[in-house]
Amino acid sequence: MIITKQAFAKINISLDIVSKMADGYHDLITVMQTVSLSDEITVECSPGDGIKINTGLPYLPVDERNIAVKACNVFFKHTGITGYRTEINIKKEIPVSAGLGGGSTDGACVLCTLDEMFDTGLGRSVLERLGCRIGSDVPFSVTGGTKLANGRGEILTDLPDIPHCHIVICKPRLSCSTPELFGLIKCEKIRARPDTDGLLKALGEGDLGGVARRMYNVFEDVLPRGKHDVEDIKNILLDCGALGAVMTGSGPSVFGIYDDLSYANNAYERLKAEYNECYLTEPVN
Repeated sequence: MIITKQAFAKINISLDIVSKMADGYHDLITVMQTVSLSDEITVECSPGDGIKINTGLPYLPVDERNIAVKACNVFFKHTGITGYRTEINIKKEIPVSAGLGGGSTDGACVLCTLDEMFDTGLGRSVLERLGCRIGSDVPFSVTGGTKLANGRGEILTDLPDIPHCHIVICKPRLSCSTPELFGLIKCEKIRARPDTDGLLKALGEGDLGGVARRMYNVFEDVLPRGKHDVEDIKNILLDCGALGAVMTGSGPSVFGIYDDLSYANNAYERLKAEYNECYLTEPVN
């Protein structure tokens, strides 16, 4: 049995951190969106045992630290299915450690693919619940689209689709440690927060400009000094006519939203001349 699927990246249209929970995780409020940038996942199962994963990237783990491997283990433990060897081939296009959910979407894709392959009919709610065991963004990636996420990201509310637009994504030449940035967040000291209610209203009205004007990410305010590329990329996106621009997730990737393809192409070309990891995408609803 063999199935190949696309695993789509995500962006955070807005991201707020409400509090630190008793288990050490943070309570988030974020509006998430699937975009057309994707990895290609091929899952093959045959009689035998064990899990083998190929990514083509020597720096990615191929053991239980890999989210795709975790997804396999969670699926087979939940269903009780045994006697199969699983081989996963991942053709990476989504940048690694970029705030775009590359690992999470791979894990969700493997989970959903195995559900289809073995005809287990788990359904969305069960798949999302299993996704919680794999990673915080995995439940969202099970179905994607436009969603409000609360808690660790596991409490999901479907939202109206974002109006069609063009999205330019650029990853700067720097890395951001997610645990480090969370450690810098002091919830009681956050001065500026996203207008989530206004953003949801704009989505409901199909107002792309209203959505773009309300994009905000509290992580931008705690970026360590020297991370100026984030601001530089935002400025280029806005100079090229973006309706709004913001960092996604814990960074460092930045995206801008455009209602005009020619403006988006111009921004993409300008950024591509300076940064290797730059992408012209659109929403996947």
